[in-house]
Amino acid sequence: MKTNIYNRLTEVLSEKQIREGEPMRSHTTFRIGGPADFLVMPKTVDEVKRVVDACRMEGVTFYIVGNGSNLLVSDQGIRGVVIQIGKAMSAVRDEDEIITAQAGALLSAIAARALERGLTGFEFAAGIPGTLGGACVMNAGAYGGEMKDVLEEVTVLTPEGTTLVLEAEQLELGYRTSVIARKGYIVLEAKLRLRRGVKEEIKALMEELRDKRVSRQPLEYPSAGSTFKRPEGYFAGKLIQDAGLRGFCVGGAQVSEKHCGFVINKGGATAADVSELMRQVSAKVEEQFGVRLEPEVKKLGEF
Repeated sequence: MKTNIYNRLTEVLSEKQIREGEPMRSHTTFRIGGPADFLVMPKTVDEVKRVVDACRMEGVTFYIVGNGSNLLVSDQGIRGVVIQIGKAMSAVRDEDEIITAQAGALLSAIAARALERGLTGFEFAAGIPGTLGGACVMNAGAYGGEMKDVLEEVTVLTPEGTTLVLEAEQLELGYRTSVIARKGYIVLEAKLRLRRGVKEEIKALMEELRDKRVSRQPLEYPSAGSTFKRPEGYFAGKLIQDAGLRGFCVGGAQVSEKHCGFVINKGGATAADVSELMRQVSAKVEEQFGVRLEPEVKKLGEF
């Protein structure tokens, strides 16, 4: 089967765009993860479509990843094909108050373009270490801003291979969810509507939010950002702290001493370490406070 899918992939992509047995720790911000059978890096929408078609024709499972900022990949790796929509599909362009970017564009790069053009409304995303595609899927947000505040439309590829343009009201954006996630769509491109602002004020706000991140978040360690979703009426980090779990460790995984909402790779952590730590934290918080924490981090592979 691996030979068949490899042959199919070489009909679509150059050999430089296909990596066999690629360690996923090189493609996640957790710096954790075993090898993917194949990791491919398409450069165009047509290549994405053709890779997806090839996987379907061979009955091979495929996964879409961006910057790997919200992923925990199994120590055993991933069977199938990982389609990385990243640097090769990261073009950003602007016209008036609209910024249009491909799914692989980093949020930081889009925020930099907005600053350059004197556009406000995207400052909240400047420090989120993800791509536009992933941000649309999960309605990423920080410091009071969310993607739903700026998204004008998103171009997606459906599971049936059709390209759709979804207007803002069709996206069903909620807390860390969207119609894109629920229906298994693949984000190809998105348009953001921003507002005219004053460059100095935009820059000052971005610097203020950056300083907050540096002072409050454990950016010096690999992590996947906020580990758990915010339970209604609570803050996950505060519940974990109040449960006495600050600094709690399983192997090389640790509840950050700086911010209890983050699980960090203190050094040599495995996916099994992180998964078990998350399980124990969730169980202890529920036992003490009757609140069940749901993971924000997405797991890929076998656990």
